[in-house]
Amino acid sequence: MMSPQESLFASDPAPGGPAVDAAGADAPLAERLRPRTPDEVIGQAHLLGPGKPLRVAFETGRLHSMILWGPPGVGKTTLARLLAGAVRSRFIVLSAVLAGVKDIRDAVEQARAARAQSGHGTVVFVDEVHRFNKAQQDAFLPHVESGLFTFIGATTENPSFEVNSALLSRATVHVLKALDDADLGLLIDRARGAMAAPPLTEAARQRLIGHADGDARRLLNACENLFESLGDGAASPGPIDEARLEQALGEMLRRYDKGGDQFYDAISALHKSVRGSDPDAALYWLARMLDGGVDPRYVARRVIRMASEDIGLADPRGQQLALQAAEVYERLGSPEGELALAQAVVYLAVAPKSNAVYTAWNAVRSLVKQDVSRPVPMHLRNAPTRLMKDLGHGGGYRYAHDEAGGFAAGEQYLPDGLAGRSFYQPVPRGLELRIGERLAELRRLDRQAQGDPEPPKPSIDHQG
Repeated sequence: MMSPQESLFASDPAPGGPAVDAAGADAPLAERLRPRTPDEVIGQAHLLGPGKPLRVAFETGRLHSMILWGPPGVGKTTLARLLAGAVRSRFIVLSAVLAGVKDIRDAVEQARAARAQSGHGTVVFVDEVHRFNKAQQDAFLPHVESGLFTFIGATTENPSFEVNSALLSRATVHVLKALDDADLGLLIDRARGAMAAPPLTEAARQRLIGHADGDARRLLNACENLFESLGDGAASPGPIDEARLEQALGEMLRRYDKGGDQFYDAISALHKSVRGSDPDAALYWLARMLDGGVDPRYVARRVIRMASEDIGLADPRGQQLALQAAEVYERLGSPEGELALAQAVVYLAVAPKSNAVYTAWNAVRSLVKQDVSRPVPMHLRNAPTRLMKDLGHGGGYRYAHDEAGGFAAGEQYLPDGLAGRSFYQPVPRGLELRIGERLAELRRLDRQAQGDPEPPKPSIDHQG
């Protein structure tokens, strides 16, 4: 990344294949393979395909201010450089991590000087624009409106939350996608060609693609380390297998490749350890997953799911703690935020367990999917007009708050044909023990109001 004060003319697009040697033999592989034309860009067909927004900008030379939103390593900086080159504009790079309002003012002066001296336009590219505060973002507004320069921001965060609405209204948001497996495979082939490396076995190739997780920069860095580590062995017969891959990359290679069995096995082990009330095992699998490179946000989502599926109303605080852990991680990041995830995992492991709501919800969904569309009982229907009241909508409805104990005993809320059907059966653990007692009393009052006899108490088999 250039310093905030540096600027240069974006290089002209060059014809031909990928710019393997464009950055010099000593440059990192990712820089040597940086595309010089839109046709060399891998991925982002939804933006660069025929008739798509950025393709039109390239072909017409009409560049608009924009925000490129997408995960790391998908080509945000590359596209910004190419766009500036397409309109022969000066390209100024600012890093929101390092730059301040003074650097923005310097960029403005450079843009004015470029226009006065040569008539050239300017593209100001702000990397990680979400890190700029409101004052810094507002400093761009008058110059974007006046057309002094074209603004291009790059962010990995949702611009709706991280970019001022005033700036957002003056820039088009283009969403970049993570590279898919086919795109990453093409990058591996380019890397092999650039470094005269041997082929990889299919297993090793998929392992490398899984490690990249849609990030071109990560993939090319791994390829460079891999091929350089082979040294003279690169010329040895036979493709690179998983053993050579692990030997060359070591801990750099993530153990939980996207979609791989180990990835899902570890998730399964974590979930089952929590369900089985073993906090030590749960912590172990959590640590294994984070050490292996799993996105902690993904783990946080799974922990929230565990709280709903396996703890439920036996301890509603479990879901609250899981949600709070996810929020703490968003605020602190790694490694500090991982402690909040560990805290949530331990709490859920030792909490009383219930899948009663999970089971009831699945049963209801299954019934609704297979059943006919039963009409809403007349007494439960909405009656906002006189006509609907005359038709009987809402007639006979009993307002529960006006009844003894705030409960309209004997009232029917399920459709005809399903009356008396029970889906939710609380377990005798945690808070659901109390919920079960309350529900049993309400059902007793219902039976009494309906004149039904008391059902026989179920026998309990203590041997089962």
